Amino acid sequence: MMNTIVALITPLGRSGIGVIRLSGEKSLPIIRKLIEDEKFNPQPRLSHLKKVYDLETAEILDEVLITYFKNPYSFTGEDVIEIAGHGSPVILRQIIDFCLKLDARMAEPGEFSLRALANGRMNLSQAEAIRDLIDAQTVASARQSVRQLRGEFSNQLQPFKDDLLNVIVVLESALEFVEDDLPAIQNENIKIKLAEIAEKISRIAATFQAGKLLREGLRVALIGRPNVGKSSLFNALLGHDRAIVTAIAGTTRDQLHEKLVIKNIPISLIDTAGLRETTDIVENIGVERSRRTMADADLVIIILDGSQTLTEEDHEIFRQTVEYPILIVINKSDLQTPSEDLLKEINFSTHNSPTILNISAKTGENLNELQNAIIEPFAAKQTDQSGFLVSDARHHDLLLRAEAEIRTSLQLLEQKMSEEFVLIGLHNALRYLGQITGETTTEDMLTRIFSTFCIGK
Repeated sequence: MMNTIVALITPLGRSGIGVIRLSGEKSLPIIRKLIEDEKFNPQPRLSHLKKVYDLETAEILDEVLITYFKNPYSFTGEDVIEIAGHGSPVILRQIIDFCLKLDARMAEPGEFSLRALANGRMNLSQAEAIRDLIDAQTVASARQSVRQLRGEFSNQLQPFKDDLLNVIVVLESALEFVEDDLPAIQNENIKIKLAEIAEKISRIAATFQAGKLLREGLRVALIGRPNVGKSSLFNALLGHDRAIVTAIAGTTRDQLHEKLVIKNIPISLIDTAGLRETTDIVENIGVERSRRTMADADLVIIILDGSQTLTEEDHEIFRQTVEYPILIVINKSDLQTPSEDLLKEINFSTHNSPTILNISAKTGENLNELQNAIIEPFAAKQTDQSGFLVSDARHHDLLLRAEAEIRTSLQLLEQKMSEEFVLIGLHNALRYLGQITGETTTEDMLTRIFSTFCIGK
């Protein structure tokens, strides 16, 4: 018997309304005690206006809407009660505390979804889609999560599992009951089928780059020596003053991280400390962090002061970023247009042919062109978003593993190896595909996956 669990399923903080969820066989008995009505027999899926009482003083605590979802037709597949009260953190906390006193316990992260999985209300990939939908940063990302939640990914995988199982049955039967080798035509049909399955899995896995870009976006680091306008550009791209901007060199001593969206791609924008040699201990820590950030970024934007000639610090930045994807921005075009000599010096200083943009963070000149240039190098990863995209690294890894096992089994068939060796890879492939939807996933893996969920899910 599973314990009855309880949690707040709306965000923390003051709001117009807050919702508490109970799931388990004691949900109804608990709510009956809270509203002091032992005969309360709610009609499922209808809201009932009731008063919740303080268990200690018998005073009215709140007036709430109670909705009952009878098992198995609920989110978790168990009896579920949802209590919608006024969004006072104090009141909501009291109601939860009283539920705990009445033998409920606090839900663990993702435990409602885990129970839905255990009770067959959804498979693992659908449960993960709930988490991704909550975390979605763009409309396109949310739509992909909804498609996965509705079972589109699972439906794509099911024919592969069915076909693999059919091949396994034939080979197992041949191993057990047929003394001679499989007929040549049957053997050839199996090869064709396995090659077809591997190719289809490969095509789905190939959507991962686009899916990951849609889900996680890009890490973009603003790099440059002090006072070239990194923080000004940071603020200009965000559309509001987030970073402190002064004429004093070294104002930014630590990193600032903010999110924005450019053409449906989430961008994590990082303003870094100016790169220079310094004896200031605090500033030096910021400089070291800037260097580490460059290595982790998907794109490094090197910012130069267009009103000045290149310095040794600028040249050192070029040398440090030679292995990174870069975009060069010449700032302060409102003060002076960069000379031809400066542009030639930039090209001479780099080992590739980077895009160079002339902008003004102060006036906003060419900011739209900069936004386009940020996402342009990654445009090739964008596929037709009308199709389903794999966006989870776990799913991608399992697809690649399944494909590799099938191709290995195919090679063994070509080499006329015994069916028992061929079957090893096919069973492994079937297990990997099953781990995506949860049929063959271990308890430890489930614990790790659901620990990434929020408490209310």
